[in-house]
Amino acid sequence: MREQIILQCTECKQRNYTGMRDKRKRPERLELKKYCKFDRKHTLHRETK
Repeated sequence: MREQIILQCTECKQRNYTGMRDKRKRPERLELKKYCKFDRKHTLHRETK
């Protein structure tokens, strides 16, 4: 029951990262601090549909 997710930067709204997530173990949306190459700094990235 794994699904592919896309992480979107909260500041510049660019979709920078993709990955996989287990729906049963983590039903909530994923939020990670990742590097944004457009802003050139670490920002909060949230899961989008």
